[in-house]
Order: sequence, then C-alpha cells, then structure tokens
Amino acid sequence: MRAHLFVVVMLAAVVSGCGTPQPERRYQLHGQVLAIAPTRQEATIKHDEVVGFMEAMTMPFKIRDSRLLDNIVPGDLITATLVVLSEDAYLTEVKKVGSAPLPTAGPAQPTVDLLHPGDEVPDAPFIDQDGHSRSFASFRGSIVLLTFTYTRCPLPDFCPLMDRKFATIQKTAATNPRGRGGPPIRLVTVSFDPANDTPAVLKKHAEQVGAEPGIWTFLTGERDTIETFGGRFALSVLRDDQGNITHNLRTALIDPNGKVVKLYSGNDWVPEDVLRDLDTMARAG
Repeated sequence: MRAHLFVVVMLAAVVSGCGTPQPERRYQLHGQVLAIAPTRQEATIKHDEVVGFMEAMTMPFKIRDSRLLDNIVPGDLITATLVVLSEDAYLTEVKKVGSAPLPTAGPAQPTVDLLHPGDEVPDAPFIDQDGHSRSFASFRGSIVLLTFTYTRCPLPDFCPLMDRKFATIQKTAATNPRGRGGPPIRLVTVSFDPANDTPAVLKKHAEQVGAEPGIWTFLTGERDTIETFGGRFALSVLRDDQGNITHNLRTALIDPNGKVVKLYSGNDWVPEDVLRDLDTMARAG
C-alpha cells in the first residue's frame, strides 16, 4: 500500500532490558535483497522461511557491519546468519549466491494527506480488545500516545520493542497527572493485521505485555479503515500474495483536543524522550 510514497524505514535501537539476558539464537536466512539503506547498515530482504523462527516474508534487517554489504546490490540473492537476542536482531555472514530480477511494483496508489503537528486527528471506528466498538474520538480529553503494530511481528527490535517501550511509559502514566490535575495519559496500539489480531488475540497479547486496561488500549477493525487512518500518520503497510507484511513504525503524541503534538518515526526514540514530552504537556495543561 502506498509504496510510491513511503520508504520502509525501521531504525533499530539497542535498549537496555530488565532481567537475565537471553542467550543469542542463530538462524540461516536465504533471500533476495530489495533495498539497501544509504548508511548500508540496513537491508530490506524478501526471504524464505527461517526454519524454527519465522515464516517467509519481506522486512528490513539491521546490518551492524556495513562492510558486509560492500558488494551487495538490490536484486542479489544472499545467504546470511540471523542473530536474535532478547531485545535486538541483526544479520551477519552475508554472502551473495546469485541474482534475479527485482519484483515489479504494483499500480500507483492515491496520495495521502499526511498529518503534521497541530493537525486534528480524524475520527475512525475501531474495536477494542474486549470486542467493544470504540471510536478514536472517544479518547478526547486525554493525552494519547498512539502506535501501530501487529502481534505476529517476529523480530524483537520491531513491534515487540514498541510494546516494551509502551510498558515503560505505562508505569509513569499510571501515576499521571502527578498531583497537578492535568489530563490523564492513554496509550493506544492499533493492529494493522485484523485478519489475525482479533479482539481475543489482542486481549491475550495485552495481558502478556502487562497492559493495564484503564491506561493501554489495543484496537483492531476493518483493514481499509486501519490503513486509511494509519496512512495519515505516514504508516506504510505492504502485503504480498501470501499475506506477509512489511511495515514501518510510526508513533504519535496527541493532545486532549485531538491534535497532533509530535510524531516519532521508526523505533530510534526512547521512553525518556516521550516522558519528557508528556511532562511538558502535563505542565502546560
């Protein structure tokens, strides 16, 4: 969807976690390089099933050593080792094994009127994790931190990282407005995989990530509605014929009047950044 407008950008961040670090896991990956980031530390790859880890799909992968891509160009067929840590993942041992024509692009899609700070967020109908109809306008009166993910996302530094960041922010949101009588903080996660992320699936996922119902809400709904709504935030969701998903990450801070305050691109932001912005809003409000 809207492939001509947005480049899939997923800036990976290594975030310190709690608890005992999990040992790294290594998997063999085979696929075709579709794009390489200008920094040469990220490549979008259409890959086969990664046995024992995830199904075939297309997604960006971090490359810690940019020299591994020195002789790689879009269209090359490669093998690589996917290293998965508890809160990070990257490719190493990247080797070219052939080349093939790149997939042809689909027809151009209509342009989208993107939201900017100060713009009012449009209303849209959703369904929450309890199966209740919920309009986005129902969050008016609260400071809202909004993001878009899907529960099947396999790499720990993509959607699961967003869950961990929201869980960190939730700890502070639970005590807002910090005695100043300011508006409450609400966290909202919209799934762009409604075929799989039913209310029951989202409810179970919410429990797994420790979401408090009064603070953190998960939403699903009609696919077209979600993609139109998300597209206003520059969310790009690409799906192939097998139902595989490639997406970017977009997060938005919205004021109690339903207007965009700030947009966070990718996952390079940290909870402390958002907490400072929330604190500034709470003081102003």
